[in-house]
Amino acid sequence: MKPSSEDTPLVPEAPRHERRTCWGLFHRQERWGLSGRGWLALAFGSMAMAAAWVIWVYPFFAITRPVDAPILAVEGWVHEYAIRAAVAEFKRGNYTRVYTTGGPVQGLGGYLNDYSTAASIGAGRLRAEGLTKELVQMVPARSVARDRTFSAAVALKNWLRENKIEVKSINVLTEDVHARRTRLLFQKAFGDEITVGVIAVPSPDYDSSRWWRYSEGVRAVLGETIAYVYAKVFFFPDRE
Repeated sequence: MKPSSEDTPLVPEAPRHERRTCWGLFHRQERWGLSGRGWLALAFGSMAMAAAWVIWVYPFFAITRPVDAPILAVEGWVHEYAIRAAVAEFKRGNYTRVYTTGGPVQGLGGYLNDYSTAASIGAGRLRAEGLTKELVQMVPARSVARDRTFSAAVALKNWLRENKIEVKSINVLTEDVHARRTRLLFQKAFGDEITVGVIAVPSPDYDSSRWWRYSEGVRAVLGETIAYVYAKVFFFPDRE
């Protein structure tokens, strides 16, 4: 009687021949690898991801999401087009005052006085565009830290606290793709008790919908990508 297949004992498959060399320090064995079709699928997938990043990255960084707030903070280093936009935003909103932020002007080697700061320069530009002196308050940051935006936000938070000005929300106006990182760092500085909104003013130097076709746009987006990843993942500020 011939035994059935169920009665036949399973014989383990003989191991494949393995070649060794250099006294057994190296060996060759079977491994999986991409086929021609696999490489083609990988190439198409990579191109699709790159195209999605090109389309998605600018609106992700140049975010405009204001909140109902009584004060407007303007980063003092911004250019004239953003200063004009700040004046228009102040007149359009229900703001009581505008605060300019920023630390020592780059190239001076550190803090000299309040008037050699970006906050002072920004305040002067706002007044030159028509805002009265009573409406504009400069809040300079006197230290040069690893992240100037965070230091400027901390200086503003401390100034409001020292002058007993209580707010539950603020809007920050800045340029272009810097907006998301600005909101992130201001929120880190102010904490959860204050809501931070942000307004991004697009650059007139390039078409934001085709930023990759302009050297200014490429520099701005790539630089901000690196800076945002650092601020999001590696920047752990001291608690004030």
